[in-house]
Amino acid sequence: MSAAVGALLGAAVGCGMLLVLLAALAPRSTSVRRASVLARLLQRADVPRLSVPALLAGCVLAALIAGTLGLVATALPVAALLAAAMASLAPILLLRRRAALRQQALQAAWPDAVDTLVSAVRAGLSLPESLADLGRSGPPPLRPAFAAFAAEYRATGSFGDSLDLVQARLADPVADRVIAAFRLAREFGGSDLGVVLRTLSTMLRDDARTRGEIRGRQSWTVTAARLAVAAPWVTLVLLCTRGEAARAYASPAGALVIGLAAALSVFAYVAMTRIGRMPTDERMAA
Repeated sequence: MSAAVGALLGAAVGCGMLLVLLAALAPRSTSVRRASVLARLLQRADVPRLSVPALLAGCVLAALIAGTLGLVATALPVAALLAAAMASLAPILLLRRRAALRQQALQAAWPDAVDTLVSAVRAGLSLPESLADLGRSGPPPLRPAFAAFAAEYRATGSFGDSLDLVQARLADPVADRVIAAFRLAREFGGSDLGVVLRTLSTMLRDDARTRGEIRGRQSWTVTAARLAVAAPWVTLVLLCTRGEAARAYASPAGALVIGLAAALSVFAYVAMTRIGRMPTDERMAA
């Protein structure tokens, strides 16, 4: 039975690697590539040097390493298979975490950036000049995007195209709304430009404060839920260090128990993340 499960594990890993290779080599249209969920994740996480095929290769490598370590630690093929499956998601989860932290940093930076714009407009600078100045004196999370805005605006003189570049680089729903306000302010602002920017700053600061309070109240609950999901699997690894426990779980009934426990753990974790997830804004079209 163990040999059959081991063969099944090897076949599953081989099929997974083959599917990943075929997906990486298959020609895809530009529209499909733009619509790729992983490509959007890489954009939101701001890792331009990492491609989708490289990310998939990292997932496969993580699965192989975790599967091997799980097999060595527990001597259970089913546990190794589950460890490989969970580890294959680790690079994607890390990217999602990085994207969430980046989005929080951007949300916290926008009110100060708009306040800087208000001061620059009061000093007599035009809106494009004020935005270009953010590349030097704005909040650090926003400086690279607005430095690119300044370079694009000097090269083309097109305010709309330069804002499109900023919007693409930030890839953030809040940035989309702020940039839409900049477009309207540029077109219709006139003498009310300062009022528009001050109102925008107040709205962004209130939104960031509210979201920060909600995150603070949720953090301990989410951490406790994650520990509750992880604790049984740590216990399983410790139990499998004893020969009699490892032999019990190596039986078909033991494999069934581990499989059911894994399904319940996944269901509980997904339910926890869905319940504790804050509403997110949809991105606006550039």
